[in-house]
Amino acid sequence: MAHKNYLDLKSEVWDTGKCSGCGACVAVCPADAISFKEGEMVTSPVSNGYCKEATDAVRCGACYAVCPRTTEQPQEELGDYLEMVAAKAAIDVPRRQSGGAVTAILAHALDDGLIDAVVTVTEDRWTLRPSSVVITKSDVLIQQAGSRYSWWVPLLAALKTAVVERKCRKIAIVGVPCAVQALARIRTSDNDLLKPYAKSIRLVVGLFCTETFDYTALVQGKLKSQYKMEPHEIRKLDVKGKLEIQKQDGSTTTVPLAELESCIRKGCHYCTDLTSVYSDISAGAIGSPAGSTTLIIRTPAGKGFVDSAVRSNKLTLGTGVDEAAIRKLASAKIKKNEKKT
Repeated sequence: MAHKNYLDLKSEVWDTGKCSGCGACVAVCPADAISFKEGEMVTSPVSNGYCKEATDAVRCGACYAVCPRTTEQPQEELGDYLEMVAAKAAIDVPRRQSGGAVTAILAHALDDGLIDAVVTVTEDRWTLRPSSVVITKSDVLIQQAGSRYSWWVPLLAALKTAVVERKCRKIAIVGVPCAVQALARIRTSDNDLLKPYAKSIRLVVGLFCTETFDYTALVQGKLKSQYKMEPHEIRKLDVKGKLEIQKQDGSTTTVPLAELESCIRKGCHYCTDLTSVYSDISAGAIGSPAGSTTLIIRTPAGKGFVDSAVRSNKLTLGTGVDEAAIRKLASAKIKKNEKKT
């Protein structure tokens, strides 16, 4: 493939509405020229107009090399894996999402020195506004656990903070499929500018994802105006073929996804990957009993992290995963979006 740069990324992905908003291009731009503006339904990043290659003829292409929307989308329902288990945290995770297994694995890894940082998503507990963050302490990770991945946030933008600013060298990243695809490109790229990032990534945890919602459109728009629901009233959000909203008072409100089409990022309609097939470990609530997390352990590294958490009594594993249920939803996502890729 011919060498490509920022101008190609802009014309092929940003200008066509395919951008996933993963934030990888923001992280790897050596000139810090790419960023996301805050605002309602931001569809793609913006550039300050400077590109090392396009402006100064200095070979780069890092932003194009990491973008998950410049190649064919995955067509596998489950992808390759070693094991599939139902898991639960054996430690207290007060705001756990499903079984809290991902938090338990990563908290143990931080305590045991297996990793030195986690790039993840946090939220303001009052407004629910999400942001990407670098966490280096297990108690902070546990306190931040919960449902945040229903919201769009350019997660991988924080990778630059972890690698360049904080000099972390054993990083775990928790992200949805588009971010996982970008990380896979970083890990396998021969672009010299990406090698410091690739060497610093130790574990990739991919989350099951049907789509993500724009915070302003959903919270300030749909939920506040139509459902008369304030952000601080919401305890947890879960997407299982519909949006389930658990409120602080214990009640539950269900919203059909058809009603939320205007709140879904345009770029999500190009994604065919439900289960984050390029991760080391995939995780989600689909297919496991209530209160458990489905873990799809894909690589020896992923298995090593899971086994270590089990040996330290931080994680318990079980059986009974309904693989057919996962395949059904994965197939539906592929059929819905494959013609747009």
